Amino acid sequence: MSRIKILVVDDESRMRKLVRDFLEREGYAVLEAGDGAKAMDIFYEEKEIALIILDVMMPEMDGWQVCREVRQSSKVPIIMLTARGEERDELQGFELGVDEYISKPFSPKILVARVQAILRRSNALEAETVVNAGGIMINKDAHQVTIEGKEVELSYKEFELLAYFVENQGIALSREKILNNVWNYDYFGDARTIDTHVKKLRSKLGEKGNYIRTIWGMGYKFEV
Repeated sequence: MSRIKILVVDDESRMRKLVRDFLEREGYAVLEAGDGAKAMDIFYEEKEIALIILDVMMPEMDGWQVCREVRQSSKVPIIMLTARGEERDELQGFELGVDEYISKPFSPKILVARVQAILRRSNALEAETVVNAGGIMINKDAHQVTIEGKEVELSYKEFELLAYFVENQGIALSREKILNNVWNYDYFGDARTIDTHVKKLRSKLGEKGNYIRTIWGMGYKFEV
């Protein structure tokens, strides 16, 4: 994991240090830039950057400009940080190809969890084939789930939903986000599909089903 490089771009040195400290604890190599122009210099010099954490408001060259330039030549995952919480900013970020959008202030632990989830999706982190989440054993290669040695019969989508929850432990996930990631972006079904699958999944997991918490008005969170 120490080989995985993450570029942190923010004009506030305290913010860069905070993010760097938490990422380095997890074994990542962190590169820093205090403005967009410096970030692009580092981006072109370093050929193995696995992810960029990018602030929006910066001198010289703001986050939107950096994102546009990076996307001209690379699909490297980008997490956008901003003090703004307006919907139009978030929509602009996704239109430019931003993978995650986090408003300040934020929990560094949640940021690290999102970094790890994105790196798993982009294959920068080799995903574990067998995962233990609070006694739920998930074998991704065999598409098999067991609890206390007993196999739990799940449908394909129930398995994918559980795996997605486990990969994003501790993160509140909206129904739309779950649909986009488990059913893919071309799925136009009703978001209530999620509720139906969660209800079935909880039932099949027994007591472990309580790990899937409902976030009222939003979606769900998997927490052991």
